Amino acid sequence: MDLVDLITEKRFLGQEFLTWLWYKSEERGGSVNLPGRGDVTVIFEKHMLLEYGDGEEREKVICRGLQTELKEARAGLSLAKKPEQARLRLSWNDHEFGVTLTAALFEFRNIRLPKTVDRSDEGEGPEHLEARLLERIALFELLSSLVLDLFTVFIDIRASPQKWPQELAQIRTWIAEGSQHLTH
Repeated sequence: MDLVDLITEKRFLGQEFLTWLWYKSEERGGSVNLPGRGDVTVIFEKHMLLEYGDGEEREKVICRGLQTELKEARAGLSLAKKPEQARLRLSWNDHEFGVTLTAALFEFRNIRLPKTVDRSDEGEGPEHLEARLLERIALFELLSSLVLDLFTVFIDIRASPQKWPQELAQIRTWIAEGSQHLTH
């Protein structure tokens, strides 16, 4: 099996992760508990790409709007549409990140790192430029580790024959409630 076949075969895992993360973000008003870190705020923002079908028959639907307008995307889950890409806002401690996360390749796009020290306050020159660059690298590493920690919690639940059936039942209930709200 080559790499492309492996990615195609396992892409469902990223889609399930985005669905689970969306559910978890709404379960506790945006807070997702990460062992060793505490609560991370996860908010799905105004852009989501859903996929439907398999292989050559795959279709994509873009849902845009304010967070409350993602109801259409949530209702799409009840029609077997799967999130392939989502715009997220993650907050932890004093750091707030923006990122578009793709499911298939776990790719980070359109990254917005927390604002750092104002350039006018920190001076010019190579050493200041290096300090700003290192700070941005550290923030990107923090964002990566937050997403990895969230994925690790998901995988722990997903791989557990005891935890996953209950979690899946709760997700299905959440999806059904979302499609009912769209019709009312």
